[in-house]
Amino acid sequence: MESSATPVADVPAFLANGGEMGARIAAYDWSTTGVGAIAQWSQSLRSIVAFLVNSPVPLVMLWGEDGHLIYNDGYSAFAGERHPGLLGMKVLEAWPEVADLNAHVMRVGLAGGTLAYRNHRLKLNRTGVFEDCWLDLDYSPVFDDDGHPAGVMAVVVETTESVLAEQALRKSEARLRFLDALDRDTGRATDPLEILAITTAKLAEHLGASNCAYADMDADGAGLTIRGDWVRPGLPSTVGHYRFAAFGEQAVRELSAGRPLILDDNAVELPEHEAAAFQAIRIAATCCMPLVKDGRLIALMAAHHDEPHVWTADEVALIREVTDRSWAHVERAAAEAELRKTAIQLRELNAELETRATERAAALEQSRTQFRLLVQGVTDYAIYMLDPDGIVASWNAGAQRIKGYAPDEIMGAHFSTFYHEEDRAAGEPQRALETARRQGRFAAEGWRMRKGGVRFRASVVLDAIHDDDGKLIGFAKITRDITEREEAQRELEVAREALFQSQKIEAIGQLTGGVAHDFNNLLMAIMSGLTLLRKRLPEDDAQITRLIDNSLQAADRGAALTQRMLAFARRQELKTERVDVPALVADMRGLLERTIGPSWWIEVHFPDHLPAVWADANQLEMALLNLAVNARDAMPDGGRICIDGIEQEVVGEVRGLSSGHYVRMSVNDAGMGMDADTLARATEPFFTTKGVGKGTGLGLSMIHGFARQNGGMLAIESEPGKGTSAHIWLPVAANGVGAAAPVRRREAARRATRSLVVLVADDDPLVLMNTADLLTDLGHKAIEAESGAAALDQLAAREDIALLITDQAMPGMTGTELIAHVRARRPELPIILATGYGETPAEAAEHLLRLNKPFTQADLERAVADAMLQRV
Repeated sequence: MESSATPVADVPAFLANGGEMGARIAAYDWSTTGVGAIAQWSQSLRSIVAFLVNSPVPLVMLWGEDGHLIYNDGYSAFAGERHPGLLGMKVLEAWPEVADLNAHVMRVGLAGGTLAYRNHRLKLNRTGVFEDCWLDLDYSPVFDDDGHPAGVMAVVVETTESVLAEQALRKSEARLRFLDALDRDTGRATDPLEILAITTAKLAEHLGASNCAYADMDADGAGLTIRGDWVRPGLPSTVGHYRFAAFGEQAVRELSAGRPLILDDNAVELPEHEAAAFQAIRIAATCCMPLVKDGRLIALMAAHHDEPHVWTADEVALIREVTDRSWAHVERAAAEAELRKTAIQLRELNAELETRATERAAALEQSRTQFRLLVQGVTDYAIYMLDPDGIVASWNAGAQRIKGYAPDEIMGAHFSTFYHEEDRAAGEPQRALETARRQGRFAAEGWRMRKGGVRFRASVVLDAIHDDDGKLIGFAKITRDITEREEAQRELEVAREALFQSQKIEAIGQLTGGVAHDFNNLLMAIMSGLTLLRKRLPEDDAQITRLIDNSLQAADRGAALTQRMLAFARRQELKTERVDVPALVADMRGLLERTIGPSWWIEVHFPDHLPAVWADANQLEMALLNLAVNARDAMPDGGRICIDGIEQEVVGEVRGLSSGHYVRMSVNDAGMGMDADTLARATEPFFTTKGVGKGTGLGLSMIHGFARQNGGMLAIESEPGKGTSAHIWLPVAANGVGAAAPVRRREAARRATRSLVVLVADDDPLVLMNTADLLTDLGHKAIEAESGAAALDQLAAREDIALLITDQAMPGMTGTELIAHVRARRPELPIILATGYGETPAEAAEHLLRLNKPFTQADLERAVADAMLQRV
């Protein structure tokens, strides 16, 4: 229940700055719930609630076994009209529509586990109506004063808008690709029937329709004839003549008015006798588009389904677009066919005129009339005549529609009127006339001007016309408006380029991650073998000991190299921790100065109270060292390199950064800088300006991957001659993370691991053998299995197996798949997953003890001890 508002003086101190929800929590009668009266709250509960109400991130805590809801202002906005009634409710009763999910969250959280979901789709009722929404969800346990899980903290970030935008973009790209392909195929066709056959087949395939057909109306409007159709195999053809009225009053009314007929289920939406006309030709759902010319319905194009189907707005719009485009191509083909036919007639007439001079005048007049009527009737093309000097001498209806001038406004004017002023100044109109005069024809695409100064993209053809004596009498000009086609093509090219770049980076990342994985296995065998060999050497053999130590150092350097490769691929296992940036830079300042040399000096500027960041310290050191070397190389004559940092708050989505607090570390130089093209490619893998042998081109790519994997980004600002500033953005670390396990439990676990039977599964025989030898050397008994199936056989045969260590990337059965089988048989068995890089599925990785390859014997010993904590 919710009590009346509490006076400010009665609000506990830990809720005093908690905004609206702080006041509501203070006023709520918690004594009626499992949480208990607020005056009796534990210190841990008070601290957690104080953190929650002061956080800008939408947070909700599920306290106790029943998961009573305590949330902040950000979550109240997400809850919509369910707020404030949700406050204090049990979570399974508060959101009954997702009770199964919340029950799982409570089980995992109260067991000390965490969960994370990205763009997770849920159907929620926040406004009285169920709606689909997509969310980023992060769940983690919160602890009571005794350190036991007492509730679950949930971070709830809604991503519905971005998910829907991405879906809309994919639909738009698919639509543009379809229309582009359709235009190419129909544009090559010269026969109207062929154009319509291509259109119906491709439209039906794209929509998944059972039937797609085109028809023309009888002159009296009483009937229609379906000339051609595409039907799914097994369905009857609909070609034939039909009475228009047979399809019902709604069809006649809508189509005659130029509106589409859209039926999702004619058996439901039409009277039985009207639906029968559709059902007789196996049509259950239809979307029929009318073609109206001069106020009269002259043709139809329709898509059908033989089962009920709900037509979406996108489908209806696409059918309308395809209908308009197909009829434009039909008119174009008809005009071209008529032009060819007329040309043939003219040639035949000319031959006949040689022998029939008396009929020449009448026949010539008839031909001119036909040609004039034909040209005048074309509306999708501007067709007009120019005299030898380029003056407009005729004007058809298509020219008036495309260019906007009435005949009396343009005839007698020079055709350069249609060119932009810059093109006229450059002599483009004269060049077109001269080319047509000299070569007989000029064809081009370019920008032209309509009446009123509006630009449009045009495809133009200019043909020279000669009389019987070969004298030039003028030019025939044909112009087609291709603005829409050009814009669609540009959009498609942009989408293709973005897809290509994404696929290229992903392919390189996969290759790099795979190479690093195999290299880690090799280093694992080398390091473990050398470790065991060194133990077996006499202590007084200094030379061999030194050689082995050098080899181990080289193997460590190889492991560091794989980490750099994985940083670029964003697949390294980061050892994230709280990092004090000023302290880290101070510790490595000597290394930086020795690396860059005496001609360059480093200045460091940090504020007095810069918060810690959550990052991998080694990777951050490597990134700063790399940026310092780049700054040195940009100033070959020496100079100042400045390293500074500030705290920044990001509100909303900014260049890929989510809302939150960040530390921005910057490495600045006053060197040669980069131009815009170089800057745009700076983080591309293998791109370098340092010359052959002086740079791999992976440095900035690795830093970019490291920053992204830590939840931040790399940003670079540069101008030629003004230097470069490279900024690494990393999220501020939350307080209280990274607590270590109690020493007593670890010591108890080590006592429990004095001698164990350990099952080791790995498909690499070198790694398998050496891991077993390391375990044997530690006093354990190792059982080897070269695959997941072999490991299951060993587990079934031996009851004394106390621990499983398995590789992840194994053929036939991966490590996580093996672990799932083992959990089903022996859920109490401790398990260690040994892996070369972050290849483990995200949902499995959070519940597994990880041992990163290559590992040392000490790493293995610690991992075994940690695994046995489950039994202590």
